Amino acid sequence: QVQLVESGGGLVQAGGSLRLSCAASGGTFGSYHMGWFRQTPGKEREFVATIRWSGGSTVYADFVKGRFTVSRDNARKTVSLQMNSLKPEDTAVYYCAAAPVYSTTFPPREYEYWGQGTQVTVSS
Repeated sequence: QVQLVESGGGLVQAGGSLRLSCAASGGTFGSYHMGWFRQTPGKEREFVATIRWSGGSTVYADFVKGRFTVSRDNARKTVSLQMNSLKPEDTAVYYCAAAPVYSTTFPPREYEYWGQGTQVTVSS
């Protein structure tokens, strides 16, 4: 079982940047595809980006392509989301999630483990 803890959220002006990080513990990090999701009040959680266990492939939601970049460091057991050109509509709680490689294809259809989330607020 893996535990995930996000960090790096905060308040930023439109056009600014933030870098989110997710630290994993309790499992073999390289055995998981990792994903980022976000959720705003009253809406369903939505997919943002995912990265293969090896870091060799990534998939992004259309609304973040060209602005966000997902990366991972398996030695440090971290996955990051670099967010540039932020917009007010990017305001949300951002979650990282892990999908075991043995139980899913890439990109994963389901994620088994979730962090508690970190708030990102973009002011106009």
